[in-house]
Amino acid sequence: MKIYTKTGDRGETGLFGGQRVAKDHVRVAAYGDVDELNSLLGVAVWHLEADGQAELAAGLRGVQSDLFTVGANLATPSVEDGGRESPWIPALAPGRIEELEGWIDAAETELEPLKSFVLPGGSGGASYLHLARTVCRRAERHVVTLSREAHVGPEWVRYLNRLSDLLFTLARLANRRAGVDDVPWMPNPRGAAEEGAAPR
Repeated sequence: MKIYTKTGDRGETGLFGGQRVAKDHVRVAAYGDVDELNSLLGVAVWHLEADGQAELAAGLRGVQSDLFTVGANLATPSVEDGGRESPWIPALAPGRIEELEGWIDAAETELEPLKSFVLPGGSGGASYLHLARTVCRRAERHVVTLSREAHVGPEWVRYLNRLSDLLFTLARLANRRAGVDDVPWMPNPRGAAEEGAAPR
């Protein structure tokens, strides 16, 4: 099977079920963001494994598998939208969102309570988890946009919403386990900003 098919050379792509849409269609943007998120998690996993945080890396491999399921469903129009049912499109494992919530709760037992916003960054793994969180939020926004014009299962928005919370929490946890402190955001006082004070 060849990687290139030439069927998309005119700016269209095929969805699961046979429909063809423009490559900038909101549905393509939604599952494209999910694909980008999955790739970023692959980089985060590499850094976590290199830092000796195999437990976090293994859990995120499971999330990567989830994201293939999310993307496959977003790329499949519902029957109401002219699509065809397919036994090959997987469903999200029951209770998976609750499992993410449990992971968040367990991670927070190792963390100091948040008292301010923190700057994204820190260790390699944490930095990529922060970046993945922002892409996850973008994916969520595009799925919400898609849901206004097509039938989209509410579980996909819920999953991405919970996942972004998890990625933020795991970024903090990865920093803590790597011995790297979170850097709190220290906004300039309004008066200093108005006077043109140089940032410190």
